[in-house]
Amino acid sequence: MPIQVLPPQLANQIAAGEVVERPASVVKELVENSLDAGATRVDIDIERGGAKLIRIRDNGCGIKKEELALALARHATSKIASLDDLEAIISLGFRGEALASISSVSRLTLTSRTAEQAEAWQAYAEGRDMDVTVKPAAHPVGTTLEVLDLFYNTPARRKFMRTEKTEFNHIDEIIRRIALARFDVTLNLSHNGKLVRQYRAVAKDGQKERRLGAICGTPFLEQALAIEWQHGDLTLRGWVADPNHTTTALTEIQYCYVNGRMMRDRLINHAIRQACEDKLGADQQPAFVLYLEIDPHQVDVNVHPAKHEVRFHQSRLVHDFIYQGVLSVLQQQTETTLPLEEIAPAPRHVPENRIAAGRNHFAVPAEPTAAREPATPRYSGGASGGNGGRQSAGGWPHAQPGYQKQQGEVYRALLQTPATSPAPE
Repeated sequence: MPIQVLPPQLANQIAAGEVVERPASVVKELVENSLDAGATRVDIDIERGGAKLIRIRDNGCGIKKEELALALARHATSKIASLDDLEAIISLGFRGEALASISSVSRLTLTSRTAEQAEAWQAYAEGRDMDVTVKPAAHPVGTTLEVLDLFYNTPARRKFMRTEKTEFNHIDEIIRRIALARFDVTLNLSHNGKLVRQYRAVAKDGQKERRLGAICGTPFLEQALAIEWQHGDLTLRGWVADPNHTTTALTEIQYCYVNGRMMRDRLINHAIRQACEDKLGADQQPAFVLYLEIDPHQVDVNVHPAKHEVRFHQSRLVHDFIYQGVLSVLQQQTETTLPLEEIAPAPRHVPENRIAAGRNHFAVPAEPTAAREPATPRYSGGASGGNGGRQSAGGWPHAQPGYQKQQGEVYRALLQTPATSPAPE
């Protein structure tokens, strides 16, 4: 078979294999587009678990008529324009692949209107060459995307879809994660014409905890310890459940966000697990909702097809920062629960990072201990060897074990040996 350029529809279907895994993937991509457009309200309508219909409607800035055709083209986006933008991504989307990939495996219709336009316009792509048709429509300011008959032209992909209930549960979980990331946005989720979830926009911290309880449950809210930890450009906020009262049901609550983007990062999970490991059983997992804010130049989000993972330029620094932030909150909780008249417990082992990995720069320095009197006089040698003022081996931070003892024995030998004058030549 000779080398040839693939038709646009086939190329988009291949790309859709990475972007569109199931209906929940479509919902995630489209809702994130709405958030990037500045929407404060997003309505999600689902039918038959997303296999028949996915409708996303927002009140964002909308798309101009001249750009509607480009919106459905591959590698077309308004979020980045140069390589410099790619090195510091602040938007949720940036590749310009989602709409083209979704439209290649479904019947997609895009309707939008900007505040400057007198009327709305509707666009859809069809055929082997994915030609885009644009026509007038009625619509308020904002955008509506309708995805009909997902995977209708790829029977193999449709065969691997699960039951209607399972697919909707995945969509529900995506909306829960987005609701925890954006407290300032109203999200309404309906299934088969019935309103299932309604998360109203909140601004105050007390109202944030109300949404937190609605999503994570009252048991998590009762055991949640608030975290506020900052160092330089790094900020960690959120909640972690008290490990001493963590149940099996709570261990499923593990939500982590990096610059507002939902993540499943192994480095972050390891840092949290390490901070809680002395309080958790072998079969337990920590429960948390944490938000990490970091300089966009210090993190690469373009490392996973579905953008579920990131790569930190200073991963060790980020790991130590999260570990120490969570550990400090847990230690404060332990200290405040001790009665005032109770004798402080003996020092216990606190899990530290591996020595070979380096020092944790965020660890709180230990209190200075009283210096012990040496069994033998310290070496103060002002006149021997030209090393006046040098401290004993006990003061050297890098002295090898046993070195101080050896020096003491040499010193005692010098005191016991009578001085002799050199023999005449």
